[in-house]
Formats: sequence, C-alpha cells, structure tokens
Amino acid sequence: MKYSDLTRRITGEGSSAWDIHFRAQERLARGEDVVILSVGDPDFDTPAAIVDTACAELKAGATHYADHRGEQELQQVLAARHTAQTGVSTDPEQVVVVAGAQCGLYVAAQCLLDPGDEVIVPEPMYVTYEAFLQATGARVVNVPLLPELHFNIDPEAIAAKVTERTRAIFINSPHNPTGAAVNEATWQALAELCVEHDLWLITDEVYADLMFEGEHFHPGQLPGMSERTVTVSSLSKSHAMTGWRLGWVIGPREFAVHAGNLTLCMLYGSPAFVQRAAVTALTAELPELEEMRQAYRGRRDLMVARIKSIPGVNCHTPAGGMFMMLDVRELGVSADTFAERLLDEFGVSVLVGEAFGPSARGHVRASFCVSEADLDKACARIAACAEAFLSEADG
Repeated sequence: MKYSDLTRRITGEGSSAWDIHFRAQERLARGEDVVILSVGDPDFDTPAAIVDTACAELKAGATHYADHRGEQELQQVLAARHTAQTGVSTDPEQVVVVAGAQCGLYVAAQCLLDPGDEVIVPEPMYVTYEAFLQATGARVVNVPLLPELHFNIDPEAIAAKVTERTRAIFINSPHNPTGAAVNEATWQALAELCVEHDLWLITDEVYADLMFEGEHFHPGQLPGMSERTVTVSSLSKSHAMTGWRLGWVIGPREFAVHAGNLTLCMLYGSPAFVQRAAVTALTAELPELEEMRQAYRGRRDLMVARIKSIPGVNCHTPAGGMFMMLDVRELGVSADTFAERLLDEFGVSVLVGEAFGPSARGHVRASFCVSEADLDKACARIAACAEAFLSEADG
C-alpha cells in the first residue's frame, strides 16, 4: 500500500535519537541503578493549586467542548502576560491555545510555510524541529552554532543563508540542547534582517522562564517586528506540567485566525478543565515556581563545577533551560561511543550531540532534571567513564 509523501518528510534521525533513553528507562523499570539525564521532564510535582483547580473543574463538569482557539479567560490572561513581558500591546484575539509547545510549533509552521519555501534554523536544534518544518514541504536551511562560540548565534552567518526563497527564521532561546540564550544585540541584528527581507520570525520560548544569566528578551518589541513575529510557549517546563499538554501561539491577528482554523480541524480545542487550571498557573501566587528555578540553577552550578574537574571532559555553561552540552572530544572517542559505554557500564543516560545536528559532534546533552544527589552520583560516574577511556588510550 502507498503512503503519503508527508510520511517521508516527518521521519529522520530525530526519532532514533531516543533509543538510548528508552533503554535507560527499561533498565530503571527493572530496578537497576540508573540515572537518567537524557530527557527534559521536570522531577517536580505540578504545584498543588493548579492540580486542585483541575480537580474542582472536573467535578464541576468542565468536561465538554471548549472554544477551539482557547477559553476567553485564558486568552485574556496570556495576552496580558505577553504584553507585560514584551511591552507589545497584545489582544486576546491574537492568542491561540494548543496542546503544548510542540503542537504550537506545528501550527505556526503550517500557517506560515509553503512547499519550496526555505526556513533558516540554527543547529544543533531540538530533534523534532526538522520533522515539523519539513511537514510543510519547506526546506530547512541550517546555520551551524559553533562550540568555539559556546553555541551562540552569529547573525552574519544567518544573513549569509538568506535567499529569495527564504520565508522565515526560526529561533529557540534559551536553546535546547545547548542552553545558550540570544542577547538583545543579536536579536536586533536578526530583526533588521527580517524587516529588510520581509521574513517571519518564529520563536520557541518554552524555556524563557528558566533564565539563570541575564533576562529573556522578546524580539517582538523591536521596530517592525510585532507584525512578523510568532511566539510559541507552554507551561510544561516552567510549571512542571509536561503531561498536561497546554501551550499557546501568539502572533498578528490574521495569523491567529488561520491558526484557529487549523486547530479547529486538528484539535477541536484543549480540555476546559486543563485551560482553567492554566489560568491558576498564570495568575496565582505560586512560590514553588521560584523554588524550582533556583533548584535548577543550583543543579546547573553543581554540574558545571563537577564537570570542569573531570579530565578529558568540558562543558558549556548554560544561560537558561535545563540542559548542558558536555564536550568529550578530548577523550578520543565519538560521542556515541561515550554515551553507549556511559549507560552500559556506568548507568547514566545522556543523548548524543549529533542527534541535534552535526555542529554538536563530539558532545552529549545532559539534563539536570534530577536531584542534586543523583546529579552528584551521575557526575562521579561520568568521571569514571572518562577515566576509563583515558586509561585505555594511555595503555
């Protein structure tokens, strides 16, 4: 039987990148001593007030269809939040609620890109990006992020990739997998590029509330950008709500109309009780959120200090998010060889950098979504694995 061309466009190396993570989960389920650093799923519980709202709304009967673009109250809260964070006046009609940021990215791509268009994306990039962008029939044009620059964006390198077919630039900041964050000067250069060439800017800001160095800067506030910027975010990381699948897209009014039409035929709305819990998440006083952010910062600092003391392994200090890149090139082995041995012999799972793009060759991505005790254990095992490789090389 024949399948559509779409099925070929949404496959790729990204799907196989998770094999090592799945093996680690299987070992953990068997009761083995394994530390999983291969996924960005917060180890914190969703704050109780959010859960209580969801339970109360379920009991009150909020189990029927909700507005396919989002309940009005949640749209209003998100618009006010976006206005406060960016300084850009945002109306509720510009907000479309979706099932998590991944869904939001798919919606944005489908509404902005046509077959034959080019979209510029820095790499390494999160493993699903290529698939949801290629699902539109557009061509992904990668711009390498260099380890020597700590994976920070070079606007001139992006400018060099612009052609007459370029329709959009796609940026994720803070960045997964590297933790790098785009500063205001870089955003300014990218904004000028978008205005000059009449390009869309799609921003994935799912880690924006987890900044450790500086503050997150939103490019929509720059001249000429509010009408060409589409922002995608969610509650998954900032509120420990990965399983709730609640995200949103914010853009110009006309974009929101098209995005709403797509959600109508694709999702038919997010559950009402989840949306009402999201209102609590965004409006209630939740000290847990700052406690989580500080915990992530502490874990980052612990991990950076430990990794820097390991011969043969280096790291890039992330400005935000919940991941860091470990550079294992001095060990004289591939990142894949290192990751496989780290799990098989030492019980720690990380993802291989090449899964995110060729510029991450020789690196592995490690999350800090486990306790400090487990992180400390994982770093000791990473050190032991590195020592084993170095000893064999000396031998």
